[in-house]
Amino acid sequence: MTSLFDSHRLGDLLLPNRVVMAPMTRVRAAAGGLATPSMAAYYAQRATAGLIVSEGVQPSLVGQSNPGTPGLHTDEQTDSWRPVTAAVHANGGRIFAQLMHGGRVSHPDTTGLQPVGPSAVAATGEVFTPNGPRPAPVPRALATAEVPEHAAAYARAASRAIEAGFDGVELHGANGYLISQFLSSNANVRTDRYGGSVAHRIRFAVEAAAATVDAVGADRTAIRLSPGGTFWGVEESDVPALYDALLGELARLDLAYVHVEATADEDVLLGLRRAWPGALVVNPVMPMGPKQTGRAEADHWLGLGADLISFGRAFLANPDLVERLRNNLPVAPADESTYYQGGDAGYLTYPTYQYAS
Repeated sequence: MTSLFDSHRLGDLLLPNRVVMAPMTRVRAAAGGLATPSMAAYYAQRATAGLIVSEGVQPSLVGQSNPGTPGLHTDEQTDSWRPVTAAVHANGGRIFAQLMHGGRVSHPDTTGLQPVGPSAVAATGEVFTPNGPRPAPVPRALATAEVPEHAAAYARAASRAIEAGFDGVELHGANGYLISQFLSSNANVRTDRYGGSVAHRIRFAVEAAAATVDAVGADRTAIRLSPGGTFWGVEESDVPALYDALLGELARLDLAYVHVEATADEDVLLGLRRAWPGALVVNPVMPMGPKQTGRAEADHWLGLGADLISFGRAFLANPDLVERLRNNLPVAPADESTYYQGGDAGYLTYPTYQYAS
């Protein structure tokens, strides 16, 4: 059976193990969406992962979802990432940038702009702003002629990511953000070529991926998906048909990998494994649910045909997570109160495992 600690080739990259650090919002960026020296240290500490996927990085100002998040749409932002990727590479790691356009999950208090989305339908719940939580506003529905520009934003940010030293990019097509909103049957109530039928609802995702492939190459382009997920109030009708169709179109692009969250029943996910001919990353437990991914869940999905396994929260308090998993060492809990508070506490302050002398 495939082991979590076997190597795996991903395009031009040889991953020393099959442990992926999942993208997680940390809101530690400096003003202007700049990466910081602390971010370089944070990712370098975790460079023993087979692959790191960064926190969500906005590809445009209107695409910013949360305050305190980094971007890749200005020269200053691009320059600020170079020490981060250099630190990861110096420690022997590999890192993809996750490109995250928030779509309707944003607020004018954060960006100074009205959020945009496939339709004028507000997200469910409150969004984070510099002034505290606020009800999600009604977004401006994109005109048909505007949609390709937002797909192209991922490609432009991907080019900047490669300039900044990233090994590739992962499009955030999950968790209720812009790509996920277009896939949705309730956030997307369009009647043009981007809404309605399955073929139309997948179009934006495919166009964003294709533009990114054209910009940086297929082996540097990946996408994350949450089939059947209901984050921020999105719903998806015909989930198996929707994702079979999407993966069929993405397969033509020969992406580096598809990253799937366990937001659907296992039989649905197994159907997607059969539908996707390339490398599959699986996050085996419900994101933000009560359980964290552990060795048992990882081994289970490797046995079901996943190529790589992503770990989220376990990486927060365990910079040496790979060693802990390899040697069956205790996995330390993270302090949830420090998740989005800024500063280095709960960010750079978690130690590696201390062996008894």
